[in-house]
Amino acid sequence: MIRLLAAALLLDLVLIQPNHPGALTLGALTLMPLELPVLLGGALVLGGRARGFAVVAAAALSAIVALKLADLAAFTAFGRGFDPVTDLALVEAGLNLLAGSIGGLGATLAAVLALVLLALLGAAICLALLTWARLRLPAPARLAAGAVALVFAALCIAETRTALNGWQGWNPPADAFTARYTAEKLRNTARSRVALTAFEAQAADDPWADRPDALAGLKGRDVTVIFVESYGRAAFDNPQYAARHLGTLIDGTEALTAAGLGIRSGWLTSPVQGGQSWLAHATIATGLHIGDQRRYGAVLASGRLTLYDIAARAGYRTRVIAPAIVMPWPEGPEFGFAEVLAAKDLGYAGKPFNWVTMPDQYTLAVADRLAGQGPLMTEIALISSHAPWTPVAERLPWDRIGDGQAFDAMATAGPSPSEVWADRDRVRDHFGRSLDYSVGTVLSWAALPRAMPPLLVVLGDHQPAGFVAQAGGADVPVHLIGQPEALALFDGWGWSDGPVPDPALPPWPMSAFRDRFLEAVQ
Repeated sequence: MIRLLAAALLLDLVLIQPNHPGALTLGALTLMPLELPVLLGGALVLGGRARGFAVVAAAALSAIVALKLADLAAFTAFGRGFDPVTDLALVEAGLNLLAGSIGGLGATLAAVLALVLLALLGAAICLALLTWARLRLPAPARLAAGAVALVFAALCIAETRTALNGWQGWNPPADAFTARYTAEKLRNTARSRVALTAFEAQAADDPWADRPDALAGLKGRDVTVIFVESYGRAAFDNPQYAARHLGTLIDGTEALTAAGLGIRSGWLTSPVQGGQSWLAHATIATGLHIGDQRRYGAVLASGRLTLYDIAARAGYRTRVIAPAIVMPWPEGPEFGFAEVLAAKDLGYAGKPFNWVTMPDQYTLAVADRLAGQGPLMTEIALISSHAPWTPVAERLPWDRIGDGQAFDAMATAGPSPSEVWADRDRVRDHFGRSLDYSVGTVLSWAALPRAMPPLLVVLGDHQPAGFVAQAGGADVPVHLIGQPEALALFDGWGWSDGPVPDPALPPWPMSAFRDRFLEAVQ
């Protein structure tokens, strides 16, 4: 009897496993899964012939457990569920990030351990079903078990169909959560494939494919697009960050004004949150909403012109400076970059800041050293405000940057990532300080004396994870920095003068920026 109860309890826990952090409550344990009588009744009816049934059910339930865990991770990090069609590349990206925090061996061991645990769970589910199948019952009892299984199977189908049709007005005496979840995943997967086909057609239709007049209004002025990692509206809307951030912006704007530069600010809505910065970068470059990896691959294959392709046709040299890239990145030329400067190309001789290969101040300093002759369009992807947000860098005088060894004392100071991430309030504090280091560094760099200051587009790639942001939705700030005659090109945009975008200013989709920028500077 104890073995039967233990087997039933295991199946119950698998079936009621939540897929959203908000459902991780004690109340979830009281849920009665409608699928449980179906599984147990099926095992009883099949008896000695239940082995195949048990193996298939165990494999399916193990896969569903893995999908629910992926949902939990995706909701925590990105504020959305996991899409099997578009998000498989996130597994590799997650392992790379983990390797950066605990080392390659640690990440490999963690991945192996996860697979072993999943396999053990599948074996346990199979054994649980076979335990019930071995229960010797008379034929009438087995028929009764089969009838009960059919009734509950009908209830599962009914609840799943009503949920898929959007009707929530009827609830059976329990819940077929896992059946409904599986059906919704299958439906959403099919929808993702259809949406991808439509996206591929959209990518092929480019209004700038045959327009040679791009960037003429800039009169050869350099353009630099700077992504500040995890710079979202939360920096303005969350009181935990807002006061310090406002002070950083005010100080930086005073330096810009002294250098004869102005700043205008607006809002963009990022296609992602909590991670996958490259999707935001691709959205800005292509003028298409690229919110997942499948669309990222599709736009690369489409041959669509990017902002950097169009700049190259207008006579600009194009390059990307990406200190987070530590492995081959063959997509670079596909995005129109004639030069890709990854971490190994930037000459940093200092110590890394955990996952962060080098502080943002060094990245910006080396961008000037490697500028060469213009006109030049550059994308710079900064990373000091990337998790784990420890240690937090501090700005040095610009003439002390050198080869980066001046940052070594900072790189080895402060708490470890495990110490910071043990306390959510501490995580938020470190995030806020890291972000203001990055933003303050950009403004300080922009104010450095130059014969011809570039036009700067400074924007966030996405909000941080939801538990860090706690406000702001998917919006990110965007700042235009330059001389008055350059900013005058954007008078029609209606953006706010100064470093703080009006909270009531309507955000643009990030995908709208490319075409509106090109229209303004043609």
